Amino acid sequence: MAARFDDGFSDYTRQFAALANRANRLALENAESAVGVQLRTFERNATATAGFLGELAHPGPQADLPSLLPKGLQVAQENLQRLASAGQEIAGLGLKTGQALAELAQQPLQGRTARHPRAKAS
Repeated sequence: MAARFDDGFSDYTRQFAALANRANRLALENAESAVGVQLRTFERNATATAGFLGELAHPGPQADLPSLLPKGLQVAQENLQRLASAGQEIAGLGLKTGQALAELAQQPLQGRTARHPRAKAS
């Protein structure tokens, strides 16, 4: 009887460790993806801002300050749009990860009732 208990306990412990490992992997993949999205957005915003600042520092013969102001506002607007888009993408990644974790959390319950149908009745 003790050996049977030990085998069952070992099986559940192994399953739990595998599920915990998968949950950690999902969380890490989500964090990695979110950081990647943020870095790409930062890079695009920095490039656009640096380009505008370069034009501002070295204006051409036709450029004057009043003509650069609308362009600066356009760069700022595009930067904010990229930030909002990145935020939405990160929220979507978080939602997908949450759904995957919920499915993962339901697996042991489904597996136990399928393997041991009398466990509920006892």
